[in-house]
Amino acid sequence: MFTGIIFDMDGTLVDSEVVWEAAEAALFARRGITYTDEVRQQVIGLRLDAFFRKLIAIYQLNESVEALAQELDAEMLQRIPSQVKAKAGANELLAYVETLGIPYAIASSSPMSIIRAIVDAQGWTARIPYLYTADDVALGKPAPDVYLYAAHELGLDARACLALEDSPNGARAAVAAGMTCYVVPDFHSAPARFAGITPHVFPDLHAVLAHLKTLYA
Repeated sequence: MFTGIIFDMDGTLVDSEVVWEAAEAALFARRGITYTDEVRQQVIGLRLDAFFRKLIAIYQLNESVEALAQELDAEMLQRIPSQVKAKAGANELLAYVETLGIPYAIASSSPMSIIRAIVDAQGWTARIPYLYTADDVALGKPAPDVYLYAAHELGLDARACLALEDSPNGARAAVAAGMTCYVVPDFHSAPARFAGITPHVFPDLHAVLAHLKTLYA
């Protein structure tokens, strides 16, 4: 059994990766750039600074990371209330975790403005009181910093925590932090992409819930 559970957010608890992709595509379309899935695969799960540094290099943009990040943040904040939906099984999983009596939190690569907007839109403000952003640590995922930070803030040994992820970059971060990592791959991430990262790959959050119930029976 685990002493704490740390959730990734985008693509894990909410079906927001498609919304991020649309927002990113709109940002690049305004610059006459076609944003391909091949390029996006290289940046999924990264913090926005690393995300845009890589894309600036790929597309040879003459704009700052800060300006692009602000534009994308504003684009997402407009879309979140109507377009971001909970992943199937997310509400049931959170309701169960709430009964376990152990600390749990979100640790996300997204800025806190996005995390709070999504949590508020889903009605999870009271249910998930602890929110952590990779903006508050030295390095974003796949570095372990945000997971180690979340565990420290919750007073937990990271090695006794469970992390839930959807992307290879996120899973690498959780494993590097010493956590057990359960993965429900988002539609962009085939299960085979997690080979060598974590053996704990589930088809959906309902399967994660069923497995947790066997552990805490």
